[in-house]
Amino acid sequence: MTLEAILAYLHLLAILTMVVFISSEAALCRVQWLNAAVVERLAKVDMVYGIAAVAVLATGIARTWWGMKGTAWYWTNPLLHVKLGLFIIVGVVSIFPTLTYFRWRKTLRATGKLPDEADIRKTRKLVIVQAHLIALIPLVAVFLARGFGK
Repeated sequence: MTLEAILAYLHLLAILTMVVFISSEAALCRVQWLNAAVVERLAKVDMVYGIAAVAVLATGIARTWWGMKGTAWYWTNPLLHVKLGLFIIVGVVSIFPTLTYFRWRKTLRATGKLPDEADIRKTRKLVIVQAHLIALIPLVAVFLARGFGK
């Protein structure tokens, strides 16, 4: 029982960290706010977001292996696959902003030039898409936890 509670806590903590940092990216990645300090900060915020995403995946897998319900319960439920599918889509969408932040930072450090408005807007849209997809995952999770899909 204690292990289950600790695994659930760590999973929730990782999820909340991920949400905080994708929210921070959404707040920072705006045409009217982007300056040299923000470009540097976005790369750091995105790194923490990525680490949190890995922690979400690791703790989620740990819960299926060492949690009370066990792998047979989780992995045979199609809702787990929906959750993982959404998580993978978020991960794939996140690749572009991550690479963009590194490119912006490299350009800024080399030339002092900030990104253009179109690039900022395109990147922000992808961050917002991630945030909205992440918000759907707990919806699937609450149904999964209550045995729907079995």
